Amino acid sequence: MTRDSFVTLSNSELTFAWTPTTVVFGFVVFFVTAVFSFLIWKRNHYSVSSGILELLRLLVVAIVAVTLNQPEWRETYEPDEKPVLAILRDASGSMKTEDVTSESDPARAPRSRESLALELVAPEAWAPLAGQFEIINEPFAAAEAGAEAGTDLGGVLNGLLDRHPRLLGVVLVSDGDWNTGEPPSRAATRYRMEEIPVFTVLTGSETRLPDLAVTAFDAPTFGLVGKPVRLPYTLNSALARSHSATLEIRTSAGETLGGEVTLPAMGRIQDTLLWTPQAEGDYELTLTLPPAEEERDVSNNSLTAPIAIRKERLKVLLIESFPRWEYRYLRNALERDPGVEVRCLLYHPDGNGVGGGPGYLERFPEPDELSTFDVVVLGDVGIAEGQLTVAQAGALKQQVAAQAAGLVLMPGFRGYQASLLGTELADLYPVQLDTAQPRGWGSATPGQFELTELGARSLLTRLEDTENANANVWASLPGFQWYAGVIRAKPGSEVLATHSSETNRHGRIPLIVTKTYGTGKILFMGTDGAWRWRKGVEDKYHYRFWGQVARWMAYQRNMASDERMRLFYSPDRPRNGDTLTLNANVMSVGGEPLQSANVVVQITAPSGKIETVRLQPGGEEQWGLFTGTFTPGESGEHGLAMTCAENGATLETAVTVQGTTLERVGEPARRDVLDEIARLTRGELLTTIDPAAIRDRIAALPEPEPIERRLRLWAHPFWIGAIVLLLTIFWIGRKMAGAV
Repeated sequence: MTRDSFVTLSNSELTFAWTPTTVVFGFVVFFVTAVFSFLIWKRNHYSVSSGILELLRLLVVAIVAVTLNQPEWRETYEPDEKPVLAILRDASGSMKTEDVTSESDPARAPRSRESLALELVAPEAWAPLAGQFEIINEPFAAAEAGAEAGTDLGGVLNGLLDRHPRLLGVVLVSDGDWNTGEPPSRAATRYRMEEIPVFTVLTGSETRLPDLAVTAFDAPTFGLVGKPVRLPYTLNSALARSHSATLEIRTSAGETLGGEVTLPAMGRIQDTLLWTPQAEGDYELTLTLPPAEEERDVSNNSLTAPIAIRKERLKVLLIESFPRWEYRYLRNALERDPGVEVRCLLYHPDGNGVGGGPGYLERFPEPDELSTFDVVVLGDVGIAEGQLTVAQAGALKQQVAAQAAGLVLMPGFRGYQASLLGTELADLYPVQLDTAQPRGWGSATPGQFELTELGARSLLTRLEDTENANANVWASLPGFQWYAGVIRAKPGSEVLATHSSETNRHGRIPLIVTKTYGTGKILFMGTDGAWRWRKGVEDKYHYRFWGQVARWMAYQRNMASDERMRLFYSPDRPRNGDTLTLNANVMSVGGEPLQSANVVVQITAPSGKIETVRLQPGGEEQWGLFTGTFTPGESGEHGLAMTCAENGATLETAVTVQGTTLERVGEPARRDVLDEIARLTRGELLTTIDPAAIRDRIAALPEPEPIERRLRLWAHPFWIGAIVLLLTIFWIGRKMAGAV
């Protein structure tokens, strides 16, 4: 339905856009033509055919003379119904913010934006305009964006214009909190073209309320019994002063832990708390920040995250060519860890077989055996007789890329790892090794690690619970007297620690560097002196570092697994709307990774909606890997059931999808958004909270002008066609009369 459906024809007439020049010129041309036509008719003895031709000539000239004065047929339509005035009230979640103060009574407690908006749009406030306008009073709530509520101001304005073609003006009462949909400026441009002004009324303070908020609580998906679990969190403060409080984490089993925090004024802090679970099971952890005295909204002072606690044994494979001190102490550290099962492959330096004893392998594992290891530590080993082969190096690459395993690269002073740069493992190195110095560098003066900014925040290098204590520990650790020949870190890698003093043209020498490759993780350890960290503290820091490395690398592989299948996903704490990448390792009944299989994941959303994702094989280069993607549309716990027809296995797990809160209470009102809407539509941003003042401004809107339709006869194709037709008839007539 268009605007023209509500108008009535009131007048129609023929008009001319003439000027004195066109009138005089047309009259003169017609008069001269009439004189000559009479003379021609007289010369032809007043014959009938000559008279008809001359009359036709006069008609054509007369029409051309009229055309010069631009004749138009004009019709005027008057509206037969009252114009529409729309009053829009924002009823979204952000309007519950209580920050509207009284100018006449400053001591009065602030009220909510919602209550002010209700007062401004009350029907009785707009009753005086009922005779002038048809008033439509509509609230609009937050629209659905995915599965989370968000305010779409542009969508509201566009929808209003589509539904009400007789719209004359709009009053928009809102806090301007636009957070989803297209920019409101696009809808405002459409209103500008239709010449419909939008008068915006700002509700709420442009200054944020005093508030404390827990904005992130990123507990891991699972943890191990008896092993410390790091619980990262982020706190925001909108207070004008620093604030100290006791942070508390309560488990669903009733256990509590916490610590003192100090939030800077208008600042943010990120830190972690440690929790050591003592029993298996599924837990919910609730992080709570006590409210401040001046805080009005306490709904964002806590967050809850689920976590599964398991008893689990990680499988680690140590491969070394010489039983150096780092190898011995690392083996002892992993063997004493109740959550780790370690196997060793020790190549004797003289090439006479391999090391033997409990936990030692007699040969490099076959692909099906290798796929059972979560982490492989590759020491001072290379491609040589009695050590690795090129095929085995390729198998290690596939184990990382396709099986989500971790690989620790820890070269030694014999320089055997330099030979690996000619194999498929070269792509896995997070650093560029110096081929001119394969045996690395030694020094009589011990070197020291220096954490980078990234390393200071990383959980891998966290040897103490607080950042300051951790930095002090790293500064005081016993030094190392050998380090690998490294030129620089490769793009895409993360440098956690460098040499404290040695540099080259690229900067400090990187010593602890991490990288993600395929579905697995890589850690490069550029020195073999970590065993010296035991000095004076025994196994405290050495065991803690390598235990963290093993669990960090094996984290994804152990999200959900059984004997024949393993399912892991990224990100492990997805938010609503994120693309969740599903990866699966599928083995045959005999334990060999499958090249192709019918692997299906059935996902059950919290609402009960079921979606099926068929995982595709990774190909020959990634044996045993199947991948797919899924975008959750709801927040909450999603059940995942993976099945494989080829091995008859079923694996079930759950993924918790975090919701994204778009409508936040306590955020400042957005004057800029409402001002832009008013400016583009040639309306006005009104700051008064007096309904009568707003009503008077709207009452001053001009009455809608009558709609005019003009048909330009002089430019119409039929008009021009008629002239051409008459000229054609005139010319043919002259030929028939023998005048040409």
